[in-house]
Amino acid sequence: MALTSSSSPASTLTPAHQEQLLQLAEDSIKKGLCGETLNVQVTDYPEPLRVMRATFVTLHVDEKLRGCVGTLEARKSLMEDVVSNAWGAAFRDTRFPALTWPEFELLAIHISILSPPEPMNFSSEEDLLALLRPFQDGLILEEGSRRGTFLPSVWEQLPDPREFLRHLKLKAGLDPDHWSKNIRILRYTTDSVG
Repeated sequence: MALTSSSSPASTLTPAHQEQLLQLAEDSIKKGLCGETLNVQVTDYPEPLRVMRATFVTLHVDEKLRGCVGTLEARKSLMEDVVSNAWGAAFRDTRFPALTWPEFELLAIHISILSPPEPMNFSSEEDLLALLRPFQDGLILEEGSRRGTFLPSVWEQLPDPREFLRHLKLKAGLDPDHWSKNIRILRYTTDSVG
């Protein structure tokens, strides 16, 4: 279970820290399968796991997506965010029924640790497309009350920047051809564990 580095503080996580995060995610899901919630004491864990970070937890069963839940802004410690999002991915992703014990036996857990999102400056859709860094950028698209995000891993399914942006607009509830001066785009990178 390797860590894919970017220029964020998460790249300082040791293999032992990564294993702890994956174990916390697994324990959170196990507790949820028993109808309980995992309670963790932040002070029992090393400092790198106590820093405020935003994460996404993605679950796969037989290499098929089985849940993905996350946060875009850091509001909890890294470990608490992972515990919460692992539980959410297993039991609260509205695209799927709640995870079952037989699925748990086949479960692959992946954690994405987000860098702080940074607003992008662009004058047009073409300008924005030219600024995108495929396979590196995660994007948050906002317009009014509409919002959607794609993790950098989505580039694997949508490697063309134009298609990536069109699908992100759809995810945010906009027409794929929609454009306005009110669209706001933030960029982030991720470190991957699992």
